[in-house]
Amino acid sequence: MKTFVLISNLKLQISNQKFMKTYQQILLTTALFVVLFYDENAGLNIGILGISVALLTLFKTKERNKTRTFLALFATSVLSSVAFAWYGDFPSFLALVSSLFLLALKSRTKELKSLFVIPIFAVNFFTFICRFFKFDQWLPKRNTSRTLQKLISVVLIPAFFIIIFFAIYSSGSEHFANIFKNWEWNFNFWQFFVLSVLGFFLSFNYFNFAVEKFFYKQNHYLKNDFLNEDKIAKPTYSFLSIDAERTSGIVSLLALNVLLLIFIFTFNYEQFVEIPITPNQLSAETHERVNAVILSIIMAICVIMFYFKGNFNFDEKSKLLKISAKIWIFLNAVLVFSAIAKNSEYVVNFGLTYKRLGVYAFLILSLIGLIFTLIKIQKQKTNAFLFNQMFWYFYGTILVCSFINWGGIITYQNLQRKSFDKDYLVREVNFNEKQLLKYAKENKDDEMKTDIILKLLDIDNRHFGQTFLSKILYYETIE
Repeated sequence: MKTFVLISNLKLQISNQKFMKTYQQILLTTALFVVLFYDENAGLNIGILGISVALLTLFKTKERNKTRTFLALFATSVLSSVAFAWYGDFPSFLALVSSLFLLALKSRTKELKSLFVIPIFAVNFFTFICRFFKFDQWLPKRNTSRTLQKLISVVLIPAFFIIIFFAIYSSGSEHFANIFKNWEWNFNFWQFFVLSVLGFFLSFNYFNFAVEKFFYKQNHYLKNDFLNEDKIAKPTYSFLSIDAERTSGIVSLLALNVLLLIFIFTFNYEQFVEIPITPNQLSAETHERVNAVILSIIMAICVIMFYFKGNFNFDEKSKLLKISAKIWIFLNAVLVFSAIAKNSEYVVNFGLTYKRLGVYAFLILSLIGLIFTLIKIQKQKTNAFLFNQMFWYFYGTILVCSFINWGGIITYQNLQRKSFDKDYLVREVNFNEKQLLKYAKENKDDEMKTDIILKLLDIDNRHFGQTFLSKILYYETIE
C-alpha cells in the first residue's frame, strides 16, 4: 500500500514538473512573438502564435478546470487560428482573440460567468504597470538555478540598462551616435524593442492576469436560477403595490398584443402587397423595416424582463400575465419570420450580399432571444439567464463568420443568376477569385478576367518580398 502511495506521489510530482512556471510561459511566448513578427506582417504567424498559446494554456490548466466548455474553447481557439492563417481577415482575428481570452478565463476558474471576460482583461491591461512590479507574484521566489541567476544578473539586467542609456546618449550627442554610424547592422533594434515590449505585455496579461475579488462578489448577480429570497413577494416601487404592478403588466401586455397585431398586418401589407418603384427603394425600405423589427424584439424582451425579474415568476395570480407575455413572444416571432421572408424575396430578386447575410444573422439572433425569453418564463429563470445564453450565441456567430467563406457563398449564389452585379463581386466580395476566374474562362469574359488578375496582382504587390510567415494561405492556393 505504501509503495502504491509513493508511486502515485512520484507520478504527481513528475506531472506537476511538466507544467512550465508562469514566468517561463511569459518569456517563452514573448520570444516566440518576436521571432514570428520580426520583419513580418500579420499572416500565418498569428495563426501559429494562436495555436502555440492555446497549447500552452491546455498544458498548464489543472485537471479540475478542464471541463467540456474549456475543451470546446480550446478547439475553437485552434480552429480560429487556422481560420486566420487561411483568410487573414478581421472576423477570424476577432474569433481568435475572443476564443483565447475565454480559454484563459476558463483555465483559471470555472465558476465565473463568461460575461466577465471583457471587463477582467480590460482591468488587467490598465493595471499592467502595477502588477509588473509585483515581482514576488510572478517571478520565482526561491530555488532559482545559479545559471539562471548569472544570466539575469550578468547579461539581462546590464543589457537592459545599456540599451536604455545608449538610446538616451545617442539622442543627446551627435558624435556619440556617429561612433556606431559606419557599422553595418543588419538588425532593426527599435522594431525588436517594440515587439519585445508588446509581446511581453500581451503574454503577461494573458498568462498572469488577475481576477479581482470584485468580480467574484458580483458573480452571483449573473446566476441563472432564483434564490429563495428572490421568490418573496415584494413591490418594485414603494408607490405601487404588488397587485397594482401585476395589473399594470396585464393591461400593458394586452394592449401591446393588440398594437402588435395591427403592426404585423400593416408590416406585411407594405412588404408583400405594395410594390416599391425601384430596387433602391426596395433596399432602403427592407433595411428600415428590419431595423424596426430588431428594435421591436429588443424592446419586447426588455418589457418582459421588467415584469418577470423576480417574484412574478412564482406568483400564482400572474397566470394571465404569463399568458399575455407568451402571446407577445409568439407575435414577435411571427414578425421575425415575416422579415426573413421579405429578405429572402429580396435575395431571390437581386442576389446575395454581405448586408443581406447580416440581416439573416440579426433576425436569427432575435428569434433565439425570443426562444430563450420563453424558456425564462416557462422555467422561471433570472434575467441574467438571457444574457448568459445570448453571450454564447453571439460568440458562436463570430465563429461562424470566421470559419465559413461567405464571399464564396455570395459569389456562387450570384453566378447562378442570369444577371448579377459583376463590379460588386469583383471589388466588394473577398475570397472569391478562384470562382470568378473559372467563370470568366468558361464564359470568355476577358474584362472580368483582367479585373481579377489586376486585383490579385495588387494583393501580390502588397505581400511582395515577404516570407512565408506573412502569407495568407488562401491566396497561395491561387495559381
